[in-house]
Amino acid sequence: MASQESKIILSTVWSKLSTRISIRAPQLTDEPDRYTAGTPNGQKISCTLEELGVDYEVRKIDIAKNEQKEEWFLKINPNGRIPALTDNSSGQALHLFEGSTIQNYLCETYDSDHRIYFPYNSAEYWEAQSWLTWMQSGLGPMQGQANHFYRYAPEKIQYAVARYQTETRRLYGVLDARLREQEGKGEGLWVVGGKYSIVDLCCFSWVNWAEWAGIDTKPFPALQRWLGIIQQRPAVQRGVDVPDKFEMKEAMRTKEGEEEYARHHSNWVMQGMKEDREKHQ
Repeated sequence: MASQESKIILSTVWSKLSTRISIRAPQLTDEPDRYTAGTPNGQKISCTLEELGVDYEVRKIDIAKNEQKEEWFLKINPNGRIPALTDNSSGQALHLFEGSTIQNYLCETYDSDHRIYFPYNSAEYWEAQSWLTWMQSGLGPMQGQANHFYRYAPEKIQYAVARYQTETRRLYGVLDARLREQEGKGEGLWVVGGKYSIVDLCCFSWVNWAEWAGIDTKPFPALQRWLGIIQQRPAVQRGVDVPDKFEMKEAMRTKEGEEEYARHHSNWVMQGMKEDREKHQ
């Protein structure tokens, strides 16, 4: 569960709402520290921690100010991306980055009862690894590009929008077919092993942002039911509100709210691209 006292950065990705607390050097505690922002990749780690009931502290990263590229953060994740995690429980700081690595680590370390995981080297374990990799290398990147070209790009390139939205829909179809197959075999509406697991949570983190990429989930009935079930889980409801209240769906209720949400996010995306372009010419 997220600590009410964060030690380093408390600021939102929306610069107009940012609140800043002075940065201090990381301190050793028994609780894992999360470095995050309110994105699909960040939310899946918060949700995993909430599902496992692990106490953790949040160090919010202000992406709008490119904080993930600052020297102190690059020592934690050299790739300069969120999420990242530091676990001090052994008395020595362990820095981890990349979502599937963090999820696997958390479950290996804090889920000995396999509530949302599977025993190592079991058939379900390796099946789970396949689907985690599928999400990490397929669904996440493709939907991320759909987000970019549909919402953020200053120039609307229809080919790019269609390319990534089509691929995202194809991947939703793969997931929908898998869920239907599993349910038909009596395995429940879950991706692997007949139970809710980090695989479902990992995929959910992106499907929950479907409308932001311009994707309608109605053509995928099994996926849509699965999405609704996971959205009702208390741990997930807490996790998506870390580090900030999840406001995308509320913003989408009006055209004005949708445009404002897109405008604020587009500003920091474009600024980050500009800085990267200048640095890596």
